[in-house]
Amino acid sequence: MNVFMFHLMPYADLDMTYVEKYSTDWVVLPNTYYDPAKGHVLYNRYLDELELAAELGFDGISVNEHHQTAYGMMPSPIVTAAALSRRTKNCKIAILGNAFCLRDQPLTLAEEHAMIDNITGGRLISGMVRGIGAEYYSIGVNPTLSHARFQEAHDLVIQAWTRPGPFRFEGEHYNFDYVNLWPRPFQQPHPPIWCPSTGSNETIEWASHPSRKYVYVQTYSPLSSVERYLNLYRQTARDVHGYDAASTQIAWAAPIYVGETDESALEEAGPHIEALFNKFLKLELELHFPPGYISAESWKAMVQHRRKPMEGANNARALRDLGVFVCGSADTVRRKLTEAHARLGFQNFLGLLQFGTLPRDLTDRNIRRFAAEVMPALKELDDRQYQGFQPVKA
Repeated sequence: MNVFMFHLMPYADLDMTYVEKYSTDWVVLPNTYYDPAKGHVLYNRYLDELELAAELGFDGISVNEHHQTAYGMMPSPIVTAAALSRRTKNCKIAILGNAFCLRDQPLTLAEEHAMIDNITGGRLISGMVRGIGAEYYSIGVNPTLSHARFQEAHDLVIQAWTRPGPFRFEGEHYNFDYVNLWPRPFQQPHPPIWCPSTGSNETIEWASHPSRKYVYVQTYSPLSSVERYLNLYRQTARDVHGYDAASTQIAWAAPIYVGETDESALEEAGPHIEALFNKFLKLELELHFPPGYISAESWKAMVQHRRKPMEGANNARALRDLGVFVCGSADTVRRKLTEAHARLGFQNFLGLLQFGTLPRDLTDRNIRRFAAEVMPALKELDDRQYQGFQPVKA
């Protein structure tokens, strides 16, 4: 198994009394709540934490993109990936992801990904995401066009990375007289592409298509939902596309905390995981899934298999018991992840080892404990322990 450290880079110093005036920290929260002096410290601290993971032998480190929110201070994950590209030597750098379709000029991102791939000698993983509804409000893009823009931006970028230029690209949303990428990617035909998702049927079918076979990453879900959606990916590959998906196409991302004991772990991490789910992730429906952003079929499935199981899970213990949050002693965390692998067969795991307001000292301890006492056992796991998947019922 490949093991990654994933980082959101939240504004951990947020004044939490904002909830008395504002319903969410996305889009509408005034940026007067942001202190650049504190941001300076946080950015450099977070880069240190990712570099530490690289030094401790993680297979990869991962950053992502969000706009106008305290939840994640990476409106440009290119900047953080570039900062990490010269400070790390062996690990993969995964941008999970970049919303190419939010831009009117996705070729600029294609160029920047290619630059980082060249600088690192082929250590880049490119994540392609649509972004949630809040991103579209932030950038001023119609969310009902997200699917069409996403697929067209993807096709443009893949052609730019793989076709000799110059050539013309003519689409509904993007038109270029000259597509002639300098530099070309280091990895041929292009960097690996991963698709993080909360469980959209359309994303699963698109990512599993035999012309793509992109790694599907399930995020922020109870373990029962993770099982459903990862199995659905395998089932779609087999029944719709006619091939058996490899376990290397399967990934799971989850917040992790490793303490000395189960009790101390929950006590230390509890307030900070609750800040993540109850404050940083709090979104009105229209900001998460605006009308037209997601199909009715996908919405119904998410409500039944992801949102309903999460109802009432507003404390650390409930999140732990649902498997949304993996927390405990090293023995407990290692056992839970090993058991989950046997059920799900994922060959890529992304641990969110800093979350919400988790401070520097606890984050450092968490990274080191996970690397020393959990990660070695995970790296030994492969399909020999996987029990095989069961077809998903409607």
